[in-house]
Amino acid sequence: MQIPIKRAIEKVPGGMMVVPLALGAIIATLFPATPKFFGSFTGALFTGSLPILAVFYVCMGASIDFKATPYILKKGGTLLGTKVGIAALLGIIVGQFLGEAPVASGVFAGLSTLAIVAAMNDTNGGLYMALMGQYGEPRDVGAYTVMTLESGPFLTMVTLGVAGLSAFEWPVLVGAILPLLVGMLIGNLDREMREFLSRAIPVMIPFFAFALGAGLDLTKVWQAGLLGLGLGVAVVVITGTALFLMDRVIGGSGVAGIAAASTAGNAAAVPAIVAANNPAYADAAPAATILVSACVIVTAILVPPVTAWVARRVGPARLGARSGTGEA
Repeated sequence: MQIPIKRAIEKVPGGMMVVPLALGAIIATLFPATPKFFGSFTGALFTGSLPILAVFYVCMGASIDFKATPYILKKGGTLLGTKVGIAALLGIIVGQFLGEAPVASGVFAGLSTLAIVAAMNDTNGGLYMALMGQYGEPRDVGAYTVMTLESGPFLTMVTLGVAGLSAFEWPVLVGAILPLLVGMLIGNLDREMREFLSRAIPVMIPFFAFALGAGLDLTKVWQAGLLGLGLGVAVVVITGTALFLMDRVIGGSGVAGIAAASTAGNAAAVPAIVAANNPAYADAAPAATILVSACVIVTAILVPPVTAWVARRVGPARLGARSGTGEA
């Protein structure tokens, strides 16, 4: 008898990230002594998010091809620059009021500069490529090879430094991006290694998600309810507007910009990594992880229908041609 576990998980938006993260959080909340009780490999799985993420970023880097076409560089570079630029601008503005610490109480309890920057910085690549496969062209899908550089904590660390908050020593910044660079080098030197390592990318996600969840206390999750929803909507509205306009500026339809207005599942790992490298963000990291996780779900739900609506509005002729009907 077969149980469709994978299919069930994938029905949840961002399921391969969100479901294991929730499972880890439930165990950590109800049975907090589990890692110490079992120890060994089981205990390591509860506490080993950073080593798993290090391997994940090597594999992610291997999937990036240096030989991207000019169009891919133009499109991907524009979307990447816009997404990171918006995160930096918001980081500078919010950082002036909050600094490194989260809001302590009230409706916005748990909100921090770290949470906002991490949520805005990184695009859900799987969602983007799926949407552009339906509403765009193959080269639009390929633009994500450039946008993959968003992945990981490096740009978030740089953004926080630009915002005038606690900076990171250069070895820490290099260390944050080094696994990605090593993967890029290996993947471009050997196509077979690229194929080999790239296959591991989706496999790693549920494992580091579970380890991240094991560090969360669900008794505090309710605090992120409406706030997480609001932050997710803000990601779509703020980054979506800017990305749409910039895509139009470079000659695109704007559809790719809307498709990129999401939060990547692996962005939920960024607050913990940032805090591990700079204790100034230790207080903000737990709530930021919850908020960013909420953004993953909210943006995964909102971006597809918004992208479809924009595609119908700005590209009816091309969409009709693809369907063979000549209608939008």
